[in-house]
Amino acid sequence: MSTITGSCLCEGVGFECDNNFTQFHLCHCTQCQKITGSAHASNLFISSEKIKCLKGESLIKRYDVPNRSISSAFCKECGSLVPYLSSSGKTYIVPAGYLDGTPNIEAQDNIFYDEKAQWYDKAIHAKKFSKFPE
Repeated sequence: MSTITGSCLCEGVGFECDNNFTQFHLCHCTQCQKITGSAHASNLFISSEKIKCLKGESLIKRYDVPNRSISSAFCKECGSLVPYLSSSGKTYIVPAGYLDGTPNIEAQDNIFYDEKAQWYDKAIHAKKFSKFPE
């Protein structure tokens, strides 16, 4: 089985895991919009025994959303989202943008789509540039 690594923006937090994710969801719920500051969260799921923190565990801050079974973990230095253990303790949730490579699976679905940001549909069709527009 191949492995894949990930790191936060400042590279203070690093993880390694099997590149054998079981789920990949784009979550559009309002909580994920707030957690990410974007239209949706892009999260992969992997068994807890198939991932390990390589460095920076002391830099990780976790926030558990009250009355929900979702959480957020981020690097205290740069603010990047980082992998975290689910409330069941059996699965790690890995933000797709955290990975340094391509996961073994593509996004499977868009969940909580009825809660999507009002601007989302038009935004995905906006002009595209390879750098800042002039």
